[in-house]
Formats: sequence, structure tokens, C-alpha cells
Amino acid sequence: MTEKIALNGEEIERYKRRLRAEERSEATAEKYVRNITLYGKRLNGKAATKESAIEWKEELIKSGCAPETINACLAAVNKLFAYHNKPWKLKYVHVQRKTYRDDSRDLSRAEYDRLLETLKKDNKKKRLSLIIETICSTGIRASELKYITVEAVNKREAEISLKGKTRTVLLPEALCRKLLKYISDKGIKRGTIFITRNKTPIDRRQIWSEMKKAGIQANIKGSKVYPHNLRHLFARTFYGISKDIAKLADVLGHSSVDTTRIYLISTGTEHRHTLDKMRLVS
Repeated sequence: MTEKIALNGEEIERYKRRLRAEERSEATAEKYVRNITLYGKRLNGKAATKESAIEWKEELIKSGCAPETINACLAAVNKLFAYHNKPWKLKYVHVQRKTYRDDSRDLSRAEYDRLLETLKKDNKKKRLSLIIETICSTGIRASELKYITVEAVNKREAEISLKGKTRTVLLPEALCRKLLKYISDKGIKRGTIFITRNKTPIDRRQIWSEMKKAGIQANIKGSKVYPHNLRHLFARTFYGISKDIAKLADVLGHSSVDTTRIYLISTGTEHRHTLDKMRLVS
């Protein structure tokens, strides 16, 4: 008889703790927990087995879910099995590498500028405006904002530690000038600059929420306005100037340039423009 795993609330809490111990980013941990919780709801009190996971995979495929979404669910389940030392591993759905990215999710430079202009009209949105400029001008993750400290601004560089790796991120002079004024105005003496009323680092969810509201005010599609899209805009802009994908991978903290290439895929509009320029139809 196949050994089973009871996927209850207590087990999901242990799952969360294991992810934290692996130093997964906040966004990644949230996604894993969200998907393993969906699997738990599907089980409806029954134990988790490889057979039930395969059935869930087949249901997701039949429902028309995107391959990327299905694979994210399978990754969460495979992680659960690995935590319990089970020799069970579900095969991922094959995903053909895209030749272009979805325009509806692409934040353009013009839209980025419009977002900042909208925020500048409201002095109460100064913090959000600086957060957006900090992420977009350095390429850091929202979860790495805690490393933007008074000390880092004074040094003009920040030491970012994630998943057992440390990298140095240089801070643009123009950004440092703005941050120094913000630090002075807020009376911040040391430590993390972007903090909540409770003096804890602002988290990705709060930034996401505030950005969505600002996007509505700036008349930008909600599908384009979220923290990680700023990192994508940084990557495209940096590569457009340097043409050095290896250097960009180092700056972004990617272990493989294959991950970095995903950030540089052209939009559908750009792809069509390239095809039109070929003039291969008479």
C-alpha cells in the first residue's frame, strides 16, 4: 500500500517553515504555499499520494490552465514529496520557449514615466515613488529593498544577500541624492530606509497594493503595474545600453543567463515589426 501524507493545516505550516529555511524569496514562498494549499483543498481531507497528485495534474490540464501555471503547481507538490523523502516526482508539462512576450503585461518606459509623474503630484506618495525608482534603477527585487539602508546610500552601494549568495549592487548617484534628502526629511539615522509605522521593512504585498492604486490613477493597465515588472524594465534598459547579458545576469543575481534571457524577450509588437522589415512577402 502506498504511504500517504496528511496535508492538513499543521503540515502546510511545516511546509512554510521549510521554505523559509531554504531562504526562498518572499514571492516564491508565497507561490509555493498558495499552490500546495490548492492541492490540499482538492484532496478535501484525504491524504496526499503520488496517484492523487497525478489526478490533480490531469484535471489542471483538462481545465485549460496555462502550462506555466500547471508546472508551478507541480513544483509545489514535488517540493512536498521531497520534504518527506518520497521517491515521487511528477513530470512537468513541456513548455515551448516563447519567441516574444505578451504586450498586455509589458510596462513601457513611457508608462513608467507617467506612473512617476502621477505620484509626484501627491506629496503623500513620496515613499512609493522612491521605492519604484529604487527598484527600477537598480534591478533589485522588492524583497531586497530591506538592504537599501542609510549606510548603503552613504557608500553608494548595497550588499544583497539571498539564497546563500551575496552580490554588490551599485546605487546611481541621482538615486542617492533623492534618498539622502528623504532620509534627512524623515529623520532616519540608520538601517533600512523603507519601513512601516511599526519600523519593519515594507513588504512586497504592500508595495504591490500601493502600485496597483497608483496605476489606476495613471491610467495604466493593472496587468502591467507590479513590482517585478520594474525589474524587467531595468533589465531591458540595461541590456539595450550594455548588450552584455552575462553582466546583466550578475547584476540581477541570476545563476544562469537562461533566466536572464526570459527578461529580454521582445514583445509581440516588436516581433511583428521585425517580420515586416524582412519583406519576404511580395
